[in-house]
Amino acid sequence: MARTPEKIAILGGGVGSICAAWCLSAQPGWQDKYEITVYQQGWRLGGKGASGRNAKLGQRIEEHGLHIWFGFYANAFSLMRQVYASLERPPGTPLASWQDAFKQHDYVAVTERVGAQWRIWDVLFPILPGEPGTGGESLTPWQLGLALSAWIGRWLAQLRTIAAPEPLALGGEGALLPPWLHNLAGATGADAGELARDVTLAWDALLALAGRLAPDARIHPEQQHALIAGSLAGIRGWLHLRYEGVVIDNDDARRFLTVLDLGTTILQGMFADGVFRNGFDSINDIDLRAWLEKHGGDPDLCVNSAPVRAFYDLVFGYPDGDFARPDVEAGTLLRAALRISLAYKGGIMFKMQAGMGDVVFAPMYQALAARGVKFRFFHQVEELVPQGGMVESIRMTQQVTLAGQSYEPLVNVKGLACWPNAPRYEQIEPAQAALLQEKNVNLESYWSDWPALHEQRFGKPPATLVLQRGRDFDKVVFGISVGALPVVCPQLLETGAALRATAAKVKTVATQAYQVWLNGDLAQMGWPRQPGGQQPVLSAFAEPYDTWAPMDQLLGREDWAAPDTPRNVSYFCGALPAAEYPPRSDTGFPARSAARAKAGALHQLVTEIGALWPAAGPGGAFPWHWLVDPANGAGPARFDRQYWRANIDPSERYVLSVVGSTRYRIASDQSGFANLYLTGDWIRTGLNAGCVEAAVMAGMQASRALSGYPETIEGETDF
Repeated sequence: MARTPEKIAILGGGVGSICAAWCLSAQPGWQDKYEITVYQQGWRLGGKGASGRNAKLGQRIEEHGLHIWFGFYANAFSLMRQVYASLERPPGTPLASWQDAFKQHDYVAVTERVGAQWRIWDVLFPILPGEPGTGGESLTPWQLGLALSAWIGRWLAQLRTIAAPEPLALGGEGALLPPWLHNLAGATGADAGELARDVTLAWDALLALAGRLAPDARIHPEQQHALIAGSLAGIRGWLHLRYEGVVIDNDDARRFLTVLDLGTTILQGMFADGVFRNGFDSINDIDLRAWLEKHGGDPDLCVNSAPVRAFYDLVFGYPDGDFARPDVEAGTLLRAALRISLAYKGGIMFKMQAGMGDVVFAPMYQALAARGVKFRFFHQVEELVPQGGMVESIRMTQQVTLAGQSYEPLVNVKGLACWPNAPRYEQIEPAQAALLQEKNVNLESYWSDWPALHEQRFGKPPATLVLQRGRDFDKVVFGISVGALPVVCPQLLETGAALRATAAKVKTVATQAYQVWLNGDLAQMGWPRQPGGQQPVLSAFAEPYDTWAPMDQLLGREDWAAPDTPRNVSYFCGALPAAEYPPRSDTGFPARSAARAKAGALHQLVTEIGALWPAAGPGGAFPWHWLVDPANGAGPARFDRQYWRANIDPSERYVLSVVGSTRYRIASDQSGFANLYLTGDWIRTGLNAGCVEAAVMAGMQASRALSGYPETIEGETDF
């Protein structure tokens, strides 16, 4: 007798959900085992990574924010390689291969505040062997420590060439040498006086000592780690004695001293606190900045340095969007920072060559639909209802009535399948489509006024659909973000202690973003540098929009008509200050939040952008004619045809890694309900930070919990 396929309902269409669907449907004969249906509110997949094309304004790409992939994303790039291979797009067609869709990027910049002036710090990262997604990106803490140590040796040599060609001796003739130097000399068989002649000699001795230790740091003698930690503190102090007060006006010297102070402090802390033996999570009871301070990091050169600020900006590490209250677990952020900087393949970053919806979610949708995975758009999850330790039913709103039997979500833009920035109204029942357009309804908003508008016009709210266990689903993959747990799972939280703790302790933050299209290129805007011929990805700038990237590679995928053809498009993003969120009935909240995002963008353009675009002039003015505006508005009104958004919805806020929160993250199969599996960058993946890679790992984990495939997930543990 043929086995009835198990019905799996996947709720939400973000990275974690779609990756789970991909892995579940990857094995031959999967349709004999499973019937997979993805339920998605609104008209598009993508979650926090969704993008849309604006047909009224040059088919421009409109994103939730700035999305750039890191070269250490082993699982995410492996997924993309599989997806593009399965599509078999003909050579020469748009984004035919994953290599066409992702291009290596090596140039990163951060800003430093020196006195009253912003200064730009350029970093051109080296190209490393290999391609992302081919395995082997993960490194143990010990391997990462050795790699960082090698870089410190290079920085010492470079600092010497800039600021002090002569040997950096410790003390003068007959000076007493510190105990740590005698200990290092004794452990390496060297002469302490000889090591004191130059800091590089002491560093080489320290490297030699570390190099003799076993590859598995968990079996190292504790006294060896203590000796190395003391030597690192001594070398850092040695450098401060030599350079204190000398390098503040020498940008190159100051920056080398910054990375040396930061690198030695990180290594010292990892040795002193047992990170090499116990993993990064062992120091998640303290914020990274506090941890650096604890281990002697200089307040300016280390703790509050531009690189550290950039990593906080990267993970929006400001609860409630309060920039005066940074909060990120030391171990989680340190793991991410070291993997980003030291464990990549090819380039440190890869820029997508169209919107994330076009590069990631349209191909995923096409490939999964071809496999037989079902998609139900315009299905908004309202509540999961438990019974007897299982999810018994799922209540949804069917947001619209379709004009036909199915919904085709994609549109063609210059030969590429893309998501539009609004529903395809011609496929919706005409009266509902007309009302949606008339009132400019946002079907993706938790605070949408659509139910009330629908009832006013048609005498009843949108239809309710109740999925029942055993009839419509057997198992559930919950791919909606953690911020939505109190909204759609209140009864589950009442009875599920683990899930309740996760909802309480794993925090989220609202974010904001804006994009501007300009009629001049970077050189005309006054940006003076492009190392390696590349544009910057810049962070640690003025709040609240602390991160900027020109994304000119996207302009060729848009479809502008002369004379409105842009020569630059720039993306900005940052955390959005928001401590409280009103009830669902406050349908004006999204508009008020968007207005705040717009006001912040205008403020930055008027008062701060001159630090990045000198040709814009000093603060207090902005050349509004730079902005591409088909409506030909005057002055600041030209900004009205740019793009901005506030990401405030429970499911689209960024997932934080506040101090002590990792221990409350749970694995996919630890929901406490027998048929409920979790996915998304908020569950426990081993990376435990908000990013595409963590979401892919979560999707793989959900599939493994359900089916046993895949057996291994790269980077899931530190060892």
